Amino acid sequence: MFHMTSAAQDALTRTISRSPWHGWGDPADAHPLPDRSWTMLRRELGVTRRPQPTRPVALEDVRLPESRLAPDDLAALRAVVGTAYVHTDRLARVEHAAGKSYLDLRRLRDGDAADAPDVVVTPADATEIEQLLSVCRDRRLAVVPFGGGTSVVGGVTGSPGPFAAAVSIDLRRLNRMLSIDPVSRTAVFQPGMRGPDVEGALRPHGFTLGHYPQSHQEATIGGYVATRSAGQASTGYGRIDELVLGATLATTEGTLRLDMRAPASAAGPRLLDLVVGSEGALGIITEVTMAVAPMPSQTAYAALAFPSFGEAVEGLRSLAQDLPHGIRPDVVRLSDPDETRVSLGLAGRAGQALAAYTKARRLPAACLVVLLWEGNDARTLRERKAASWEVLRRAGAVRMPSAIAHAWEKGRFSGPYLRDELMGHGVLVETLETATSWANLVALHDRVAAAIRAVSADQGVPVIVQCHVSHVYPTGASLYFTVVAPEAADPLAQWRAVKTAATAAIVAGGGTVTHHHAVGTDHVDGLAAEVGELGMRVLRAVKDTLDPTGILNPGKLVR
Repeated sequence: MFHMTSAAQDALTRTISRSPWHGWGDPADAHPLPDRSWTMLRRELGVTRRPQPTRPVALEDVRLPESRLAPDDLAALRAVVGTAYVHTDRLARVEHAAGKSYLDLRRLRDGDAADAPDVVVTPADATEIEQLLSVCRDRRLAVVPFGGGTSVVGGVTGSPGPFAAAVSIDLRRLNRMLSIDPVSRTAVFQPGMRGPDVEGALRPHGFTLGHYPQSHQEATIGGYVATRSAGQASTGYGRIDELVLGATLATTEGTLRLDMRAPASAAGPRLLDLVVGSEGALGIITEVTMAVAPMPSQTAYAALAFPSFGEAVEGLRSLAQDLPHGIRPDVVRLSDPDETRVSLGLAGRAGQALAAYTKARRLPAACLVVLLWEGNDARTLRERKAASWEVLRRAGAVRMPSAIAHAWEKGRFSGPYLRDELMGHGVLVETLETATSWANLVALHDRVAAAIRAVSADQGVPVIVQCHVSHVYPTGASLYFTVVAPEAADPLAQWRAVKTAATAAIVAGGGTVTHHHAVGTDHVDGLAAEVGELGMRVLRAVKDTLDPTGILNPGKLVR
């Protein structure tokens, strides 16, 4: 086993900015929408590019409540981590006021940071986290764990709830890979490592985690685990809950250590599952042991189209059920007719040519499928690709240029940047997701899309409802919806109405309230409907055991 040496302590300044407080990621990676995109938006939604887009209010004009933290509470926090790592400045508090959902960013752009924490603390290690939890428990201060801040379900809002004040504990200083075991193919990480940093630490040893959610560039590995994340290549590498082998959770009642002792165990219920998906409501993850995979050196690409969404779903079902796990693609992505139409429309001349091609092949409601296989042996990749193609060909698939798959991979992390730009031109863009069985997938897709269109019609605004399948299992698959519409007079109420209608359709239609975005505050009621009153009593009992004062991320996961 190889152990990483301790890195020199980072020189963290008072300004602890990572990405813009009002938007997504690195501004250098943002690119304006091309003219063809605006042509489509004008044609379908009646929206046009504004000569001067609306900008976020200036930081100094953001409405920020006065800190409720008492001087002696502030002194107690400083005594644990040092004055340099306790932040009460405006920027730090605004940065930690919310996540990255449409509602979060719209409120911040409009100058509303009412949910900002009273202080941001950046501990150096697990010991300091344990001490901070003791201080906050004794002083009845709410604790909001903060990793990459990419939650889109209200998971990191800094409101104190019923407590005196809120302390945001930012984990960015816990940012190292602690060890790697290349024989067992496991690695131990601190929770504050962002996705690219995880891959950067594994790469010299010839390994990868293989976990690439769209938030990969900003999200942390602790956040992956805390939210039961799924990545774009999870069909091949596995969801995060399949990769977690051990974890350490700091709680207000002590530290829960769940080491990886063996590849499998019959020693009672799997307590590790209390950590995975715990969303900071049970404790703060301070260490995780993950399964890692050999770094691939080659990627094979394919794209194809089906005549209809129903036939495409049947093809993907065959792929998931008829091919062994190691043979089927690592990335499987199916776009429904609306997402296919929009994608081709945004692709300019190339998209027009592809649209003409699908029409010539008698695919009036064409559904594009993108497939990627990763590995280190060209022959094996060819065989895997051939096996998948044979299954899909029998289901009615038509080959498309593999350049489509290359283009998807190139832009796989760009979506949130486009949302930021569109908000400046009065366009609402947001996503929601679910999953269900193969037998129910098409019906649930149609039900949710109809609910979104109906509520948008009631609001008097046109809407584009797109959907794709991006995670397939032997028993079912995910559905990921993207909603695009002109902003109404009250865009916050507009989106809440859409989300409420969609969630009701999901629950009534037999889907899960969330496949990979977690619960946060948005899905608390849906979780109760999904697991029932007895299930919620079990969750409350666990929280009462690990957090009897209720200070950990109040209002998230469990009311």
